[in-house]
Amino acid sequence: MKKKFKYRLLIIALVLTVSVAMLYYQRINLGLDLQGGIHLVLQVEIEGALESEVEQARDRVETDLGEREIKFSEVRIADGRVEVLGVPADSEDAIEDYFDEYAPAWNYRSRTSEGLSEYSFSMTEAFRKTLAMQSVRQARDIVERRIDQYGVAEPTIVIYGSGDVQDQIIVELPGVEDFERVKDLIKSTAQLELKVVHPTIRGPFPSRESAIQAFNNVLPDDYEILPLRDRSVTGEAQFIPVRKAASITGQHLKNARRSQDPYTGKSEVVFFLNSEGVSLFSDTTAANVGNQLAIVLDDIVRSAPNINQHIDSESARITGSFTPEEAEDLALVLRSGALPAKLRILEERSVGPSLGRDSIVRGVYASGLGLLLVVVGMFIVYRLSGINAIACLTLNLLILMGVLAYFRATLTLPGIAGVILTIGMAVDANILIFERIKEELRLGKTVRAAVDAGFDRVFSTILDTNITTLVAALFLFQFGTGPVRGFAVTLAVGLLANIFTATFVSRTFFATFLQSREVPRLSI
Repeated sequence: MKKKFKYRLLIIALVLTVSVAMLYYQRINLGLDLQGGIHLVLQVEIEGALESEVEQARDRVETDLGEREIKFSEVRIADGRVEVLGVPADSEDAIEDYFDEYAPAWNYRSRTSEGLSEYSFSMTEAFRKTLAMQSVRQARDIVERRIDQYGVAEPTIVIYGSGDVQDQIIVELPGVEDFERVKDLIKSTAQLELKVVHPTIRGPFPSRESAIQAFNNVLPDDYEILPLRDRSVTGEAQFIPVRKAASITGQHLKNARRSQDPYTGKSEVVFFLNSEGVSLFSDTTAANVGNQLAIVLDDIVRSAPNINQHIDSESARITGSFTPEEAEDLALVLRSGALPAKLRILEERSVGPSLGRDSIVRGVYASGLGLLLVVVGMFIVYRLSGINAIACLTLNLLILMGVLAYFRATLTLPGIAGVILTIGMAVDANILIFERIKEELRLGKTVRAAVDAGFDRVFSTILDTNITTLVAALFLFQFGTGPVRGFAVTLAVGLLANIFTATFVSRTFFATFLQSREVPRLSI
């Protein structure tokens, strides 16, 4: 046997061994439509993120103007804009210089009323669009982190939608059955804030109205009424007044975990602050000894412990009547970060595992039947040469399944359709080669010359056909979602394997058979 054929056969044997090994040691994950699970379409409420940005800008402007000793009477929000009122003439240059350096993404305009200037500060349209896109991407990343920590294998989480801003997120969780827990886990914004309770009028009050009445029906501008939901106190709704400005937020959070009170045995959540958070926490407790500090999650006060002394620590606790599962979920969403905006469920669908088993059975049956018909057809039409095509087709499928197993790809029902299409493409390549060989034999060429000419003249056609289809598969992967991408991956891998088996493996089998003997007639 010539040396070059030994190398070619060695390469084929190596590819076959690696493919079988990958398929043996790794498993192919089944998609949502095959093993069942949860399908959700979420919409990011972008307006909430934009409003939050405006509120943060208002707080920052008010703080900065105070630190620069720029005179003004009020900073407020009106129609999505930050307005600075009551600026005297001698402060106009200073405040305009401040606005110029604040951010190029914001515009401002001014007008004069009764000798005082008023400034309107608003986001540019480009910045609004950028912020909206960032909010969706951040929401997608946070949802993915929460799902990963929840322990779901091979989830599908992609951004989807139409228009200038794609504001929808598709979530597919194969094998998950606890629908309600997953929904709560994903939708929770988990915005942690520590706010000081009013020092003299603490409550709690049975209603929001009674809380306002305690202030003689005039609630201070820097305070708000929030519901108290600490079930360890009472099961009834209660309300307490807290400062609007948070002393510490989730941005200062470093870590969180479920813990257990050593005295009561109740589940609780312990969270840890970064260096900036520790400094703020220290300053807050030092300035408010004897007052209460409300621990607020998503605008709900979960507990309001008393500040008995100055605390200089990086950790704090969220207590209440948590079940172990609730405490674990709360710690999880705190660790993964707060969502930049609320999520609204547009579509929810649960796929039962019985449907998945039925899909698998039908898909395998269809693939097996198609493969059997192809094998019989190739053997009948091309006789002994059909064995060559069958061997190449088998190797093609082994390579395809081995690569999918190695990359831990998720096989879906459209993916099975991609496998079936790959079978057809592989057979098509062999048919082109065999028909060309038959034409060369009819022209009177020897068997060896006809085989060489058949492969040489069809190679460009096979390459062009497969690359064209591969480009289409890449577009499907780039712009498709979920099952469409699964189909694209399966098809792309199958096409690359097809080019290898049709042009390299098949030719090697023919050449190995013909190089050691004179064959007067080819069974084709």
